Amino acid sequence: MASQRSPKLDKKQVVDTALRLLNEVGLDGLTLRTIARELDVQAPALYWHFKNKQALLDEMATEMYRRMVADVPFPAGISWQERILASQRGLRAALLGYRDGAKVFSGSRFTGVEHAVEMEANLRALVAAGFSVPQAVRATTTAFHFTLGFVTEEQGVSPLPGERREGYDVDERAARMAAFPLAAAAGTELFQNYAEGFEAGLDLLIGGIEARYGIG
Repeated sequence: MASQRSPKLDKKQVVDTALRLLNEVGLDGLTLRTIARELDVQAPALYWHFKNKQALLDEMATEMYRRMVADVPFPAGISWQERILASQRGLRAALLGYRDGAKVFSGSRFTGVEHAVEMEANLRALVAAGFSVPQAVRATTTAFHFTLGFVTEEQGVSPLPGERREGYDVDERAARMAAFPLAAAAGTELFQNYAEGFEAGLDLLIGGIEARYGIG
């Protein structure tokens, strides 16, 4: 689609507006038309910057990453375990800052190379600790996938901190599943105390990496 470029519209403005609207309408409600209306331009004007919605999502994920790393500095001299923990805690916190944040991040392609800075530092730290490059890649990507999947499920229940979707009342679920006592009791672990569950999962992950590769 072609349109005359709007002099008051730039890519960053579009992305900032899209991220703000994401918290209001969610990923399903975030359309180019909705963003254009908020910016007081015609929808075709956005195609000067983004050829489709996925291109916009790629830039949104990249901007989310930029904001995340700006807020999560790594202290010097930390262990590889502490580095993975800090990375994943920072990622979870960043994703939780946006409705459907994990869905936006998942499958998106970074539009720049800013992520290579942290990736290089993480891989160097693990290689220095005794990992081979393939082992370091597997360890860090497994941690990333754990966090992305965890937050996707977490936001399916609690789209934003303090919100909770209908159908996830733990007591009601337990009563409905009374014939399956272990499955009923699992609801407390599955649908409550996400911060504790995340930390427990990270502990299992780190322990598994240490055991698999014999590097403590």
